Amino acid sequence: MTAIQERPVNSVVRHDPLSHARLPRWTPIAVVAGSIAAAVGLGLGAGWHSRLQWGLLAALFFVLGTYAVTAKVEGRRQAKDRVATSLVWVCFILAVVPLLSLAWTTISKGIEVLDANFLTHSMNGVLDADEGGGVYHALLGTIEQVGIATLIAAPIGLLTAVYLVEYGRGKLAQAVTFFVDVMTGIPSIVAGLFILATWNLMLGFGPSGFAGAMALAILMMPVVVRSTEEMLKLVPNELREASLALGVPKWRTILKVVLPTAIGGITTGVMLAVARITGETAPVLLLVFGTKLINPNPFEGAQASLPLYVYEQYAVGTDAAMARAWAAALVLIAFVMILNLVARGIARWKAPKTGR
Repeated sequence: MTAIQERPVNSVVRHDPLSHARLPRWTPIAVVAGSIAAAVGLGLGAGWHSRLQWGLLAALFFVLGTYAVTAKVEGRRQAKDRVATSLVWVCFILAVVPLLSLAWTTISKGIEVLDANFLTHSMNGVLDADEGGGVYHALLGTIEQVGIATLIAAPIGLLTAVYLVEYGRGKLAQAVTFFVDVMTGIPSIVAGLFILATWNLMLGFGPSGFAGAMALAILMMPVVVRSTEEMLKLVPNELREASLALGVPKWRTILKVVLPTAIGGITTGVMLAVARITGETAPVLLLVFGTKLINPNPFEGAQASLPLYVYEQYAVGTDAAMARAWAAALVLIAFVMILNLVARGIARWKAPKTGR
């Protein structure tokens, strides 16, 4: 029998080279706390009283501290990976903090005068420097102008995108794509001047909500075209081919297969376009003029809007006017948010069902 050789007692046991030392899970929290403490201490020592400076210092210390601690324990390769993750988190926080600050400031200052009376009354008979008054006339004007602009721009943008994706070939499609790209960068004041020159000066029409809606539609159309075009490109060609193989006409394939598949993304793009035009002031100032009275007719006479109302009240500068401006800004944000929620609900309702 072969003798079994035993391992010497004093022999060195080698560890698996694939195993590494790992930092505990609470390490990122500790690094964050240390970075904040170091940033605050350095900021106070240097006489910096801005919290923004402290935050930027804390972010820098967090990235450097993460690299130093990870490189010492886990190695440089893992340290680079953690630094990349840390940079993603820092960029996310830098993007979210201004948004949260804006929302908090608007809510805290706008909630002071925002009530049922503010939403159901206009500024008729109320001096800008006095307390009271409301935003009803501006809210009504914004709803009508944005609604008309959406009715004009959404179908045109949708059909243009369908043409570019499903039918567009050759120089005509290239020309359409070029002009859509050019229109994307048009300033709002230029769209307002175009409608002013054609609709008001050449054709002789006066200021109205419809004139402002046409300028807003010009700003909205390229956003709808671009977003819808990208969503239609994401629809798998196999779905189109399967429908066509069954003898379904191409127009019906687009209507019943392609559009329902991309309805979620299309709706999101339309809502992005609506959010862009809702806050525009320059076209409204040129074409709608603004008024303190309630004008439910968007096709005749001056009409108010929420962005113009905020601008006018801010220009007055009194405490009462500033409070109304913040409240109107809060109403504007809530209006856009409600539109987004409704659009997402419709898109979810109309989207094709998945699974069995």
